[in-house]
Amino acid sequence: MREATLSVFRGDKDKGEFKTYKVPIEEGMVVLDAIHYIQAHEDPELAVRWNCKAAKCGSCSAEVNGRPSLMCKTRMDHFAEGEDIRVEPLHTFPVIKDLVTDVSWNYEVNKKIPGFTPAPDADWTFYQEDIERVQEFRKCIECFLCQDVCHVLRDHDRKDAFFGPRYLVRTAGLEMHPMDTLNRSEFVKDQEGIGFCNITKCCTEVCPESIHITDNAIIPLKERVVDEFYDPVMMLWNKIFGNKKKK
Repeated sequence: MREATLSVFRGDKDKGEFKTYKVPIEEGMVVLDAIHYIQAHEDPELAVRWNCKAAKCGSCSAEVNGRPSLMCKTRMDHFAEGEDIRVEPLHTFPVIKDLVTDVSWNYEVNKKIPGFTPAPDADWTFYQEDIERVQEFRKCIECFLCQDVCHVLRDHDRKDAFFGPRYLVRTAGLEMHPMDTLNRSEFVKDQEGIGFCNITKCCTEVCPESIHITDNAIIPLKERVVDEFYDPVMMLWNKIFGNKKKK
């Protein structure tokens, strides 16, 4: 039976090291299976967060050979025979233990986003094509891989000024909903810090749900902010006729 060599991070936010394990490979195995094998046969104290093993709960996020990935979706047969497989926690968030990180900052950020705000007298009539536009954003499983790969959060640690791609996606889903009436452009500019995003599309590349984060969420939000606060024609129009939310 073929064996794989896994180098797995062991430690906490203060210190840690990579420990090497040999794992027998069976057909259909994923990285999470290999981690479970290590827990069962070699190191029961290895900490990992997981739930569904179906790439829908977003719990088993980690970095595999430097790439933010879901361990349950990363197949062992994608690695060459003899290739070392390095498994470590997400870099953007503090380590609790081993592969488990503290992602609670994300939930605090989420609370700050103004919620869905329909008109009091809304008749709830809208076109199917309008609702289909925002359905893509509802696919997010909050694995936070996009947050991890985002250079603003990962390399510059600007959690004080930038909400990250996941929450720009949530905001876009609200802003583009045909029944929502709230204009969040100022919030997106000043609170969410959309100006920090320079459209590298790295968040889109790692999304396990294939959400077009950059093209369908971030760029439309940027366009709204630019129209409202930096386009002199639109600024004059809004001053004369009032600032109404775009649809």
